Amino acid sequence: MGREVKSVPDIDTGSTPGRHPTIKDVAALAGVSITTVSRYLNGGRVREADRIERVVEELAFRPSQLARSLKSGSTRTIGVLVPDISNPFFADVVKGVESVMRSGEYSLLLCNTDESVERERAVAADLLQKRVDGILIAPAVEWSDAPLLLQSRHVPVVCVDRRIDGGDFDVVLVDNVAGARHAAEYLVSLGHERIAVISGPLSSTPGRERHEGFAQGLRDCGCELQEHYLQVGDFREDSGYQAALRLLAVRPAPTAVFVANNLMAIGALRAMHNLGVRIPQEISFIAFDDLSLAELTTPPLTVISRPSTEQGVLAMRLLQFRMEQGAAPAPRTIVLETTLVVRGSCAAPPAPST
Repeated sequence: MGREVKSVPDIDTGSTPGRHPTIKDVAALAGVSITTVSRYLNGGRVREADRIERVVEELAFRPSQLARSLKSGSTRTIGVLVPDISNPFFADVVKGVESVMRSGEYSLLLCNTDESVERERAVAADLLQKRVDGILIAPAVEWSDAPLLLQSRHVPVVCVDRRIDGGDFDVVLVDNVAGARHAAEYLVSLGHERIAVISGPLSSTPGRERHEGFAQGLRDCGCELQEHYLQVGDFREDSGYQAALRLLAVRPAPTAVFVANNLMAIGALRAMHNLGVRIPQEISFIAFDDLSLAELTTPPLTVISRPSTEQGVLAMRLLQFRMEQGAAPAPRTIVLETTLVVRGSCAAPPAPST
């Protein structure tokens, strides 16, 4: 007959207060060898699995991450590099990543690269020292060499939201071109001709593609993006604020503006509020990326929305596949659709003053 497993308080495991239970404690309490417990913890089949599982639960036993790393060569750690941790979009991406990791099989190491190629390179080198098992990265620029460095050391890499030149990587994107094109077409359909744009950095995938998509959308409607109605920011709030101030000083003033990301949109809205510019009576406003408060602003914001959490989910699944399968499968590119969400911040252009 199998040995009866009693409750922990009735059995002396030889542990001292404050000491974490060890695999030796589990083996002694379950009446099996340490080798059997180790085989069970590593996914092997053992006859005493039910007994070991009960003891593991009673002791609240957690295998030593360090010991497992030394034995397997795996740290069970995923590095996530994002260019701006304050951006709600990247918070949603990380939320998606973590939803795939809830089993506790991996831990997550989140790093902010501050939209800096140098910082990105330094963080990548540090993660190599920490021997992470895989990397999810949103590169600061398309010519970043950090992913290539990681790839050269045989670390699986998946890019999210941004591409990399000169390397073959799995990547999860949204259709930036189509989303920005729809924004342009919508503004023209309302009757606007003096249309401004605050683009993101053209060295990044979303900055370049949204700029190109918006310009293409205007051309398809028989309009052209005029240089004096173009400002290029850095995807941060202050650059949106400064860009909006410059656009509002142009004469004749634009009657509509497209802002290429959420943080720059916040900055642009702040500039318009400070100057007393009314939306949409004086200028129509549309932004790429939804905001949690977009429906609560006055008026509610019209946006190009995208499935940001799903981007994180798919990126993590690709990384898991890459870590399991190695470099053999060809890299995949997944492109998700965007949606025009019409609210109250866009209207027909104001009538010319007489």
